[in-house]
Amino acid sequence: MKAQNISFLLTDIKRLMRREFLKSDLTMTPMQARALVCVSRGEGIRQVALAEMLEIQPITLARLIDQLAADGLVERRADPQDRRAYGLYLTEEAGPCLKEIDTEIERVREKAFQGLTEAQIKAAVDALTIMHTNLSTDSSI
Repeated sequence: MKAQNISFLLTDIKRLMRREFLKSDLTMTPMQARALVCVSRGEGIRQVALAEMLEIQPITLARLIDQLAADGLVERRADPQDRRAYGLYLTEEAGPCLKEIDTEIERVREKAFQGLTEAQIKAAVDALTIMHTNLSTDSSI
């Protein structure tokens, strides 16, 4: 495989993993699941920061959070440092949902890694981690 094809391969793998995730019995979209997981990793995150992380428009995220709030999974709380801003927090009902998401993520991961040795998986993850670091670092400063 040519190195220049890796972008297409990674994009296609992401699409196929998303498609596999959609086969689950979860009652939420992959984007809702991603948002919920991100909130669980950083409770109190502001919607603007979460929108940037998810690479979606703030208005799109607002509707997504509205749905998660209506489902009783997240709540908005006023930010004590900025009365115009709200932080996102999980509710107790989110716990079982996050476990279901983790189960589905593991199922998809196992399918994706089928036929690979532990050494191959580690090498792939190590290489992707380095690539992620290289692209995340702003070398123009």
